[in-house]
Amino acid sequence: MKKILLSAMLLATGYLSAQETTEPEPKETKFSFEGSVDAYYQTNLTSSDKAIFGDDGDAFQTFGTSFADETGFALGMANIIAKYEGAKTGVVADLVFGPRGDAAIGGYNLNQLYAYWNVTESTTLTLGRFNTYLGYEVISPTGNFNYSTSYLFSSGPFSHVGLKADFALSDDFSLMLAVMNPTDVNNNLIGGYAFGAQLGYSGQYLNFYYDDKEVLGFEIDYTGGFDISDSFYLGLNAAYADNEGEGFMGAAIYPQFAASDSFSIGLRGEYFDWLSDSDSFVDDSDVLAITLTGSYTYENLTIIPELRLDNNSQEVYADSDLEGTKSLSTFLIAAVYKFN
Repeated sequence: MKKILLSAMLLATGYLSAQETTEPEPKETKFSFEGSVDAYYQTNLTSSDKAIFGDDGDAFQTFGTSFADETGFALGMANIIAKYEGAKTGVVADLVFGPRGDAAIGGYNLNQLYAYWNVTESTTLTLGRFNTYLGYEVISPTGNFNYSTSYLFSSGPFSHVGLKADFALSDDFSLMLAVMNPTDVNNNLIGGYAFGAQLGYSGQYLNFYYDDKEVLGFEIDYTGGFDISDSFYLGLNAAYADNEGEGFMGAAIYPQFAASDSFSIGLRGEYFDWLSDSDSFVDDSDVLAITLTGSYTYENLTIIPELRLDNNSQEVYADSDLEGTKSLSTFLIAAVYKFN
């Protein structure tokens, strides 16, 4: 009898031990903290650096794009990102402070604030404020090769508040569907909603946005790129937008060459056209913008020298004598520090 009981106890112990080794351990929650700070110096090469607009002379001549719009020494932003990740759920609080953030977020110092739920291995739901899925560039300078931004990025949405669902359809295909407030609106005071979609295939994305409240209207956007070789990458972006007869169209290329592990050089070539039913001075213009950018990284610090030339079909700029001219060129050098 004792032998039978002993054998049963050994079998039970072996079974429990086998269960302990085969059952996966629960995923531990994880908190992470990261961010960046950036600043720059910029000078106009074909015009005066002094403020030339406004009765008080407090506005600078700049390109028709977002951010990096001051001459002399200037600030970008401080970005602080806190993340909490559970087994299937998590939250992200992305805070920004400074001119770059103020120009992009429209209040609250909140770049992003959302919760997510990994419903299955292939489905994720996200609710809150998240950066836009349209376009090649982003708000944070750590996510861009060029420090200044394109017309395509500046004219489209920056962020959305709403609910989105991401689906991994296969190893190559992905789909995102979203219902949101009209673009860049934190509080929906105007009624109505916007709808978004993204279809992805092997790093190429076709994006759609629509609202019926004449905020942005309709936009279709392609964003992607290709690794031509181990050291050469080509990024691409093209978009068309229409809002009751007002809108834009354009395309940009981003060739980038990695000369070493720490230094890369890249070019952004962009054509952008404002579309309008009116015959106004600005709406009848288009622009060709060429930006040459270097990127040198030492530890977490990236130094970015940049030459930019914009040539407009209209005399929208001023030269050194403050006379009208179609072109403006600048040089800037930026410092971006990323920490985690």
